[in-house]
Amino acid sequence: MLVVGGGINGAVACAALAGGGATVGLIDAGDFAGGVSSSSSNLAWGGIKYLESGDLRLVRKLCLSRNRLMDAYPSTVREIRFFTSIRRGFRLWSVMVWLGALLYWLMGNCRMAMPRYLTVNRIRREAPVVAADDVLAGFEYSDCYLYDNDSRFVFNFIRSAMDAGAYTCNYCAADNLSWQSQQGYWQVQLTDKVSGKRLEVKARAVINATGPGADRLNASVGVTTQTQHVLSKGIHLIVDRVTEQNKVLTFFASDGRLFFVIPMGPKTCIGTTDTPANRPGEGVTPADRAFVLANANELLALDQPLTDADIIAERVGVRPLALAGEQDGRDWVQLSRKHEIEVDRERRFLSIFGGKLTDCINVGDEVVALIHGLGIEVPSRGERWYGEPGLAERAAFIARAAQLQLDALTPGFASEPLSLRFWRRYGPQAHRILDDIEADSREAQHILSKAEYTRAELRLTAKREMVVDLEDFMRRRSKVEQVVRRSDIINDPGLPELATLFFGDSAGVMMRAYQRDS
Repeated sequence: MLVVGGGINGAVACAALAGGGATVGLIDAGDFAGGVSSSSSNLAWGGIKYLESGDLRLVRKLCLSRNRLMDAYPSTVREIRFFTSIRRGFRLWSVMVWLGALLYWLMGNCRMAMPRYLTVNRIRREAPVVAADDVLAGFEYSDCYLYDNDSRFVFNFIRSAMDAGAYTCNYCAADNLSWQSQQGYWQVQLTDKVSGKRLEVKARAVINATGPGADRLNASVGVTTQTQHVLSKGIHLIVDRVTEQNKVLTFFASDGRLFFVIPMGPKTCIGTTDTPANRPGEGVTPADRAFVLANANELLALDQPLTDADIIAERVGVRPLALAGEQDGRDWVQLSRKHEIEVDRERRFLSIFGGKLTDCINVGDEVVALIHGLGIEVPSRGERWYGEPGLAERAAFIARAAQLQLDALTPGFASEPLSLRFWRRYGPQAHRILDDIEADSREAQHILSKAEYTRAELRLTAKREMVVDLEDFMRRRSKVEQVVRRSDIINDPGLPELATLFFGDSAGVMMRAYQRDS
């Protein structure tokens, strides 16, 4: 099988097939998770907002999917409290919204902390950063967030697929896909965009996981589907932390949609917008920034209003929302992030529409079942292909790290012990990091002055994570570029060594390209 597109849907499709023993390849015309899968809100949530539209089946499914994800990746997908305020004039009574939060908790099998009703006085006392003058009441409930970042989470699926035998290639474009009916396979012409080399592969089935580009790819090969995409652009702005609370502050923005203030390590991520988009690659506009800043300044009690000068980084993603049939005047804003998979059985072509990170394991399972239904053997179908290693392996790693006194080497600005961070990011491969540190304690030193990456883990990243340029690491394998100003990265004294670890003799060329792109 050939999977086209290395976002979350393509990553789990490839990981599930490879984990089931099938022969599978994955390509992406850019870097893995280079689109909307690296520009989400970094949340794994059960879709509480869909309660208002009455789609209870979807909410129930997403809550169970969130629970499954949290169980499978306890180091990465963690519970976090959402602190929500209801302002005067909101379309629903505050007590009704509170009852909705209680229903949401029940639909998630009460797996998390119980919701709390918040009076105005309690909001003022517990979250003084919330501008409470126009607030009637609120509530607090639990969902999940990603401890690192979304693109890192996506790449770990791709890495697990590679470890299971999958062939993967970023910066590799599919120029032409042609169904050979007599032979019963797809002939695919590829271009390696790094070397310029032309390649040809044959695949018994093709999986279109190109996200916002799915309709375009389908049209190019003559595949028709009942489902199409409506595109929605969402942006976030990253600023210095506006509160020390480790909670997601949740509001309803001036247009009535959900608006988040999300902790992101030493920074705060604010957004999102929800505006129509015409193409996948749309960027952040002045109007987008003005909307987010205006709502943040209105909803938060800040010492000084946030301005453009406070913006450290921006995130922009064009979400593909699945729409079956014609829009028929439906408000596209009410469309959910649920996924649909359509199959052209005659030509063995799968198209994945919509979807969100929360539901990703289900997507992988469904792809395997559909491929099996097309008569293609998946030898170990039904075996678990996802999740962190078991508690015994984790305990063995933590014990070894303790013997090396690894956590004593953690610099003062680090947000967590090195042992926990290494295990979460690299799993069993983190033993290779310990090998390097055991041989030379300098391998535990952080290379960049404002980012938590050690020399040893950068060596491992260079070997295993297919970093083609500095942007791949700074923006997607890590969130360095999201919490450190680009100008500070460029001027960091550790950047030359980091570039050398990744690119050797080509480090200077790659650094100049990174500076030029800034």
